[in-house]
Parts: sequence; structure tokens; C-alpha cells
Amino acid sequence: MSVFLIKTYDFPGSAWDLCALFRGEPHLFCLDSNRHSPENGRYSFVGFDPFEIFQAKGAATLGLLKERYSAYRGEPGTKATPFRSGIVGYLGYDCGLYQEKILLRSEDDLKLPDAVFGFYDCVLTIDHLQKKLYVTSSGLPEKNKALREKRAASRLEHVERALARPFSPSVSKHFPCDFSKGLGDFSSNFTKDEYLVTVRKVLEYIAAGDIYQLNLSQRFTYDTAGENVDPLEIYRALRQLSPVSFGGYFNAGAFKLISNSPEMFLRLRDGVVQTRPMKGTRPRGSDQREDVRLRSEIARSEKDKAELLMITDLERNDLGKVCDYG
Repeated sequence: MSVFLIKTYDFPGSAWDLCALFRGEPHLFCLDSNRHSPENGRYSFVGFDPFEIFQAKGAATLGLLKERYSAYRGEPGTKATPFRSGIVGYLGYDCGLYQEKILLRSEDDLKLPDAVFGFYDCVLTIDHLQKKLYVTSSGLPEKNKALREKRAASRLEHVERALARPFSPSVSKHFPCDFSKGLGDFSSNFTKDEYLVTVRKVLEYIAAGDIYQLNLSQRFTYDTAGENVDPLEIYRALRQLSPVSFGGYFNAGAFKLISNSPEMFLRLRDGVVQTRPMKGTRPRGSDQREDVRLRSEIARSEKDKAELLMITDLERNDLGKVCDYG
């Protein structure tokens, strides 16, 4: 039996305002669009205190997640928001290797789960276009209709009381960490010489026809010991520095994830899957004239065109595995 309660407010604020208000709640998540547009960046979503946390590691991760999620999938409800309740979390990179049956060769030094997802029955949705806030409450995981209605109402009341309190979100422009000493404080899993040797090896593989693309990544680490750093403040600083349509914060309990991207990776709407890969970047110019020059430069770049075509073809190939052609 479906139960959905919804409250609507006028809301000219941002997702960060809600994060600041609910920062003490367990397993807070924020899917944040702070570059607003009708198509990409209209909505932001905030939630906390999930009724269940799913965590798994190993090749069976996706199957276990599907099995657990199937108990709640397909719940009907209001169409007032695109995300009224559901699961939020992450899949680790190794999940792709399991799917393609590729041998894992890297050292598992972080010892993180391959997936952590929260099951959220109450979600706050900001419609930046309409300047509205929707609070939806489903009453899950209760199955009995009366118990679901009672839980949904209780959860909604908790959010309402919090929204009624005066609060002052942080507006500090200062970074939450002291990076004043420069990038020397960051450590990498590559030295410069090791990185250049690896690049030459990759070019040899490409020339031999063994591969045509390789994502050579570095991990940079900054030790925050003794600095009393709040990960949510790092996220705030990042979204101030680089506003994007697809930002995210997820409190996984023992660790936190922060993301920031201008790319829409996947969208499923009315049976149609869309991806919008982006490749090639330039800095912003000091004035409009320089912006136009840099935009023209990237549009003429054969390297950037090739890279964009390559990633588009890669996405087309991946979608072909799960979609009907045409």
C-alpha cells in the first residue's frame, strides 16, 4: 500500500542551506545543482537518516543490491518531484571490473566497500526554476498502511520543525584546510619520473595496437590530522570554487564522499537513456573577448574533438549493451 505525504514551501535558497541546517543528522546526502538550468541543474536533493544502510564488497555486490532494493522498487507516488524517496550511495570502480570479468590487479589499500547505499524514505527536493521546496515522506519501510501513515507523518513533522527554526548557513570564503604552503603538502601515488615512464609505456601500447585509450590517474592525498576538518566544509569550499550542475556529498559513516562534475553521466526518463559526456577544457578568460577566443580555440582543437568522439563512442558502446538500438 503506497503512502506519500508531501509539503511544499517557497524556497529561494540553495542545497547548502539545507546541508547546514541538517548537518548533524546521520548519513546526510546532497545531490546538488548549483549551476541552474531548466534541463541540467533544475533540481537539488537532500536527505538524511535512512531506514537502512546497504554495504557490500566483492563480485556479488550488484546482485545483492538488486535483491535488497527489489523489496521497495516500483513504489507509486506523487509526481511533484523527480525523486520522492529511494536509494543514494555509490558503486566503486571495481564493480565495473567484476561486470567485465577483468582481473583485479591493484592493491586494495583503502579497504573501502565496493558499495554503500542509504535507503531514504524522506527526501527534500529544491526546484530551482520554480523556487520551491518539496518534502516527501513515504513511511517506508513499514508495510502496514496505518503504520506507514504514522511514520510518514512523524518524519515529515521532524523536517517541518527543523525548517521552522532560524538558522544561519556559513558564508565564509576561507578554505577549511590550510593549503597556504602549496601543493607540496599533497602526496601522490606517483613520482614525476614514475609518471613519465608510465606515459611512455602507454604510448608504446597504443602504437602496438594493444589499446587505443587509457585513463592514467593519480591519487593525491592531503593529511588533515590535527586540523579538525569538517568534510562538509570541504564540500562547501569546493562548490564555491567550482559551481557545477552535478555536485554531491554523501556521508557513508566511516568516510565521506565529495564529487563535483559538469557532466550528466546517465539519465533515465520515460524509457529513454541519455548520456552527455564532455571532454576538453580551457580556463575562463579575464574578459568576454578572451572567453570567446578560448571557446573558439577548443572548438577548433583536433585533439579535443578526437577525445570527445572517443568518449562518446565508448558511452554508445556501453549503452548498446543494455538498450535497444535506434
